[in-house]
Amino acid sequence: MSKIDVNGTAVHYTVQGNGRGLLFVHGTAGDGETNFGHVREHFTDRYTVITPDYSGSGHTPLHPGELSVDELVDQVIGAARAATDEPIDIVGFSLGAVVAAAAAAKHPELVRRLILINGWARNDDPRQQLALDLWRRLPDIDEDAFAAYSALLIFSPPFLAGFGSEGVKGTVAGIKAELGTLRQIELDGRVDIRDRLAAITARTLVIGSTRDVLIPVEHSREIHAAITGSDYAELESGHMVVFEKTAQLIDLVVEFLDRD
Repeated sequence: MSKIDVNGTAVHYTVQGNGRGLLFVHGTAGDGETNFGHVREHFTDRYTVITPDYSGSGHTPLHPGELSVDELVDQVIGAARAATDEPIDIVGFSLGAVVAAAAAAKHPELVRRLILINGWARNDDPRQQLALDLWRRLPDIDEDAFAAYSALLIFSPPFLAGFGSEGVKGTVAGIKAELGTLRQIELDGRVDIRDRLAAITARTLVIGSTRDVLIPVEHSREIHAAITGSDYAELESGHMVVFEKTAQLIDLVVEFLDRD
């Protein structure tokens, strides 16, 4: 694992493979390895795959002060530029989709293709605000309840039930209310990048999940409508589509990146 200083934060990242740069940007409570380690090998034969941990995740320390989308943009783009000086493709998931979209708007000369998975552009959805606010407050009340609620938020009912009783217990036991996670959830509730979407010039694919209760699919549809010329696809999955529908997601990403 390599690291680069970005605005005083030591941002850790991995680089594997050869070819055009492909930047994967993880979501809240994840990191480059947990969100994308199981899909990396499908791309390293043709791409230089870059998987950074942004502030508060993985090996990257929490940035002092309030997190912002722009700070995370600087961190992931800093890692990408340390790995390659050529234009890149970006795949962003969840909060990573927000960061990826903002990066493409800020650095149009750097981003060739853009894939946004289960992202959102606004923070004024009352139902979503209710879910995020409860998610953030639960650790102060009951950390076990936070873990259980997290599992209910991120997985679709049939996928979670498919773990079986012991599997569900093990999954919940592995979810922790880390400080970095809580700061990222706070940022989730402040996201508003609607005014940036029109500046995106990269060819874009937006992917939504129809059984997502954390970030309802309507948000992906709105992003698609706001980015001129973007393509759109949906998968029947909960929020953690990177695990629920791994093969189908990889197929969508590969097909889009391989287009002329």
